[in-house]
Amino acid sequence: MATRLLDLDDLPQNGIKFSDTHLWRLIKAGRFPRPVKIGYRLHWSEEEIDSYIAELLARRENAA
Repeated sequence: MATRLLDLDDLPQNGIKFSDTHLWRLIKAGRFPRPVKIGYRLHWSEEEIDSYIAELLARRENAA
């Protein structure tokens, strides 16, 4: 099964509306999935982005 890849322009459509600077800080800190470079563009696995969002939701539920 093929994994759908998202580029930087696709992230806001998936709820990720961070500035570029904040996004790179999260990646560097290991708190956001690392991208894969294909040609000159960076892409993220849609599965990893979905997992990232699910983890945030789980943390919110556990904090309540």
